[in-house]
Amino acid sequence: MTRAPLSLAPARANLRDHPGGGYVLTSTHGLPDPVDHLLVLLERWAERAPDRPFLAERPAPGAAGWTTTTFGETWRRAPHLAGGLRALGVSAERPLMVLSDNSVTQGLLTFATMAAGAPIAPVSPAYSLLSQDHAKLKDVAAQLTPGAIYVEDAALYGKALAALGLDVPIIARRNGGTHTVDELEQAAPFMASLGPDSIAKVLFTSGSTGRPKGVINTQRMLCSNQRAIEVMWPFLAERPPVLVDWLPWSHTFGGNHNLNMMLHNGGTLYIDGGKPAPGRFDETVRNLAEVPSTLHFNVPGGYGLLVDALEADDALRDTFFSRLDVIFYAAAALPQNLWTRLEALSMASRGERVHMLSAWGSTETSPLCTSVHFPIDRAGVLGLPAPGTEIRLVPTDDDRLELRVRGPNVTPGYWRSPELTAEAFDEDGFVHMGDAARFADPEDPSQGIVFAGRTAENFKLMSGTWVLVGTLRVDLVAACEGLVQDCVVAGHDREAIGLLVFPTPAGVAAGPEAIREKLAAFNDANPSNSRRVARLLVLEEPPNIDAGEITDKGYINQRAVLTHRAEQVEALFGQGRRSLGV
Repeated sequence: MTRAPLSLAPARANLRDHPGGGYVLTSTHGLPDPVDHLLVLLERWAERAPDRPFLAERPAPGAAGWTTTTFGETWRRAPHLAGGLRALGVSAERPLMVLSDNSVTQGLLTFATMAAGAPIAPVSPAYSLLSQDHAKLKDVAAQLTPGAIYVEDAALYGKALAALGLDVPIIARRNGGTHTVDELEQAAPFMASLGPDSIAKVLFTSGSTGRPKGVINTQRMLCSNQRAIEVMWPFLAERPPVLVDWLPWSHTFGGNHNLNMMLHNGGTLYIDGGKPAPGRFDETVRNLAEVPSTLHFNVPGGYGLLVDALEADDALRDTFFSRLDVIFYAAAALPQNLWTRLEALSMASRGERVHMLSAWGSTETSPLCTSVHFPIDRAGVLGLPAPGTEIRLVPTDDDRLELRVRGPNVTPGYWRSPELTAEAFDEDGFVHMGDAARFADPEDPSQGIVFAGRTAENFKLMSGTWVLVGTLRVDLVAACEGLVQDCVVAGHDREAIGLLVFPTPAGVAAGPEAIREKLAAFNDANPSNSRRVARLLVLEEPPNIDAGEITDKGYINQRAVLTHRAEQVEALFGQGRRSLGV
């Protein structure tokens, strides 16, 4: 049975010259006035659908069923928890620092902290659980000066808490801590006077270009972002969305885009305790088999594992696609082979292609700057500006367009870092994003822009030829057909391109020669020096989080890998290294 067309806003844009050079691209769709703060939305759904589940989680790892909190319960509990947080010393200047993975309790505390008039600062759990020196965790805590810390399990986070050594209250659900959530909830209710400029969160960047930076997220940013999505994706209002999601709330994708989308549209978020990592993905498969979602959000690494699982299990495939409106990818470009396989699975399951959509943004833009709200037939399209957002496009030396952003979704700056704040913006108030793009169709701006890599990643070979790392990396991963998890492109001021490869388990089993054969085939189809890979080194050690080589969303930091593995880069280009035929 063919479904009704998905309701999407028409693709329309306006392009004007910028007096300082380049262009400014905007949407022709207006941005309706957003609400003043997120608690307005929580109260709205508590009145309209008090018994509808808002957040759900497994009661314990591997357990059956789901523990939920409804919109009504969340709205009733938040002011009491706010009163308890205030009594502990959490305030506008002393945020609540969260170390744990997503949970219903963290969701409750998110809105309770806002009700207390304080920012919440969820921090990547990897800084606590995977790091050996806890250096990033200590740095983040020193920047925040938290009023209290929340962990799900005080024993699990015991080493991290000891490394911090802070004399602040520790709120925990189990195994220790100085206070429990139940104790906090006994306090008298409190509700701060909030407005658009109130700081809702401090979210930290991954530290890919230095120490993690605390990005101020105001209520205006978060609320305007969801209002813009409402304009571009009107289908969200047609039925309450349902989402099974693992993406961490310590990042803007999961914590702002996805969580706030469920709040804005009265949807239900099933917190996935799995993730696309060894030993964790089986839980994701179990959850997806039980809860048919209307939306699926993921990063390319997650889609690689998901496609394998869907191709191996027709029942899982049919459940997954049964109610699905949209497959959405972000955080990195999706290899085209995964795109093709997802479309084929959709056709096999329900006889039509699922809508593949994407967007582009950053922690500094809460997160969405552009959105795909029109049909596309390939990966890499970033879409058009969100209503209210201006995209400045500045020509670069390598024939790309540097992207800068201005709008109500943009941060006012970094937490207690006026110098970093001043550096982040140009003379017209556009924030530097560090990304580049091209027009999908130079004659028609309404076709959107296409990702063209990070501005700092590209390099020149000795011949003076530019190598566009972002697009090349995605094409190489796709060419290796499941043997490569990710790769790092090297060759600055060298005669030819070299490749450092992080193999998948299948790639480890197949061996370097199998990867070499895939790359040789790629070279046959890509003979130019700017695309042809001359040297290959398959890495045995996984990416190192302490060295900043990888985020907990699975994104590889090219610069950090090249810096941390400088000796291996030299070995890659050494005389004894076998070439790929160049």
